[in-house]
Amino acid sequence: MQESVTYQAILAEGLAEGRAEEVRRVAMNLLKEGMSIEIVSKVTGLTVEQVQQLSSQETGNVRE
Repeated sequence: MQESVTYQAILAEGLAEGRAEEVRRVAMNLLKEGMSIEIVSKVTGLTVEQVQQLSSQETGNVRE
């Protein structure tokens, strides 16, 4: 059965979003374990700025 181009595009987008969410989850766990932002960036492939954002979000969640 051949899937439509639209279906394939939606599926690919969903898979990409899932992978990106998993990378963010791993980065958050590494930050919680005390790894530096630079190391988390290297390990996950996220930019330093993206990891800093995640770190700020985590700090904000702890205070709430």
